[in-house]
Amino acid sequence: MKSIIFLFCFFIIQSAAVSQSSWIRINQLGYQNESVKVAVFASKEKVNLEEFQLINAANENVELKSGKVSAYGEYAAFKTTFRLDFSEFEKTGEYYLTAEGIKSPKFNINSNVYDGTADFLLNYMRQQRCGYNPFLKDSCHTEDGFIVDNPENDSAYVDVMGGWHDASDYLQYLTTSANATYQMLFAYKMNPNEFKDEFDKDGNPSSNGIPDIIDEAKWGLDWLIKMNPDYGVMYNQIADDRDHAGYRLPNNDSVNYGKGFERPVYLITGKRQGLAQYKNRTTGVSSSAGKFASAFALGSSVLKEYYPEFAQLISAKAVEAYKYAKSDIGVTQTACNVSPYFYEEDNYVDDLELAAAQLYKNTGNDEYLKEAVEWGSVEPTTPWMGLDTARHYQWYPFVNLGHYLLASENENEHSGLFKYYLEKGLNKIYNRGKNNAFLYGVPFIWCSNNLVAAALTQAKLYSELTGSRKFEEMEASLRDWLFGCNPWGTSMIVELPIDGDYPEDPHSSLWVLNQYQTTGGLVDGPVYAKIFNRLRGLRLINEDEYKEFQSDLVIYHDDNGDYSTNEPTMDGTASLSFYLSSLEKEGKAMALKKKEQ
Repeated sequence: MKSIIFLFCFFIIQSAAVSQSSWIRINQLGYQNESVKVAVFASKEKVNLEEFQLINAANENVELKSGKVSAYGEYAAFKTTFRLDFSEFEKTGEYYLTAEGIKSPKFNINSNVYDGTADFLLNYMRQQRCGYNPFLKDSCHTEDGFIVDNPENDSAYVDVMGGWHDASDYLQYLTTSANATYQMLFAYKMNPNEFKDEFDKDGNPSSNGIPDIIDEAKWGLDWLIKMNPDYGVMYNQIADDRDHAGYRLPNNDSVNYGKGFERPVYLITGKRQGLAQYKNRTTGVSSSAGKFASAFALGSSVLKEYYPEFAQLISAKAVEAYKYAKSDIGVTQTACNVSPYFYEEDNYVDDLELAAAQLYKNTGNDEYLKEAVEWGSVEPTTPWMGLDTARHYQWYPFVNLGHYLLASENENEHSGLFKYYLEKGLNKIYNRGKNNAFLYGVPFIWCSNNLVAAALTQAKLYSELTGSRKFEEMEASLRDWLFGCNPWGTSMIVELPIDGDYPEDPHSSLWVLNQYQTTGGLVDGPVYAKIFNRLRGLRLINEDEYKEFQSDLVIYHDDNGDYSTNEPTMDGTASLSFYLSSLEKEGKAMALKKKEQ
């Protein structure tokens, strides 16, 4: 009898131990009916898991008992991890998973779980607007700015008001802004029916007959014109890291660069830049000029329906910008001043490829196609793919959409080669992540979530081009990672889903000073512990709610003091617009298919 009691007590103790040290991570937004559906069971104990159950949250009925469990061993803070595959279950409803006495959060299975998510991102883009800011109902940085690095016109005034603030600081970069503009235009070009019209061109609530994502892209294009007023005259950034002077709202920005409220505007010179101790490693103009060209080219194609004269103007500017990009081959990096941190972009052939490929799409000129293929063949895969680390924004943009444009040209001999290049890059990510339960093959460098968005974009485009399901499970895992199927169990997009665990304490003046939430913003994401431990000025303001999930490998904090993991970024947010709108389109197709059956 004592033996039975002892064994019973031992079982209770073991179950309690597991329940306190194990978790089931799921996509909090939910799963579409016909999608890959995998959760991750993670434990700080040695657990032997062989089965799990899917429970109907409405009536507590067991809907599925499954042995589709794959063991993956140690990862990050966990001693054992398992993938729980319930893809076979497609019935609409609200559910949760159980395994070893552990319950997951509730989640929905429905074709509509991604409806409106791409438009939701635009909340953050509008909040980031410079000049007139519709969120604050006020204007900021209206006196930008004065030219630097131009001996013939040094300190002269130039009107560059507009665009977006880069992140939670108020610097503005051509690098990220042009990419964000292109990404939103691309999302609309690919999925035009998934975007609503609920705001006007100024970002105020009011329908104006134009999809909101077009309004936002047009805001970016208007600023790009100011940053490229004439042939061979291009500006790369407004302000520098002297901006990092404490929390303040943009309409109360008091940082003085020596000319009142004017801020420095850096001319693209093709030479190293930096007005003080620290210098970048600029070697030419191609990367920045190429970004101007691709944004103008795609903009001229997409906006001709709404702004025909404007479309003609930027069509001509696209041709000029691409010509200038070839005049001084090399990369333009952003400039720093008081610290050694800047965007260390080292590649430019991807920018030249995208510009040439987009111009070919617009014009049908075979010379552009020839040059796009030549540039694209220099860099078959975006270099961060498959690497363990990279410098900050070293390989940017993080996805090469030029490869997609060339791969989608089925009437030329090069499309097969560029499909192979897309596959090769995805293979590198897959092979790096195939041995962990999250199938996570992206390096935990600064802005890792932006790289996840890039990988998702490439995976989706590859599957659409080829019909291949080769990377379907990896794509689903990276998608789910952004919505909570990660070691911390949190979404990486502010207030998405609103009833889930998401970044509530972002590194943002809007939040810290006024409790204005950065709704829709994709935060930087987790970084290697070794990166976190060496960055300047990092300190946690509050107790770490995720401390039991931190590890020697990787760190994430929902804390406004951690600018390395919890700061929303404008370009990362914009870069998700294509992927999320694609999921909404797929969901509508699923719903229609079900209705017709």
